[in-house]
Amino acid sequence: MFASLRERVGENSVEIEVAEGATLGDVVVSLTAQHQGLSEHRFTTALNGRYATATVPVSDGDEVALIPPVSGG
Repeated sequence: MFASLRERVGENSVEIEVAEGATLGDVVVSLTAQHQGLSEHRFTTALNGRYATATVPVSDGDEVALIPPVSGG
């Protein structure tokens, strides 16, 4: 979790279990169900250090990152 998402969840990281054949989208659904505040935020997802879409399959031990939009000036 990064920035505002980490603040919302209250942890740097969490571990979850998903069914075999799960996708990154399934992980996001599971996380937002466990941490209601996440559904109020927009974020991009990454899998093992690379940006990824919801349809990408996940495997045991994968690292999923939720990255909030970056702004600056």
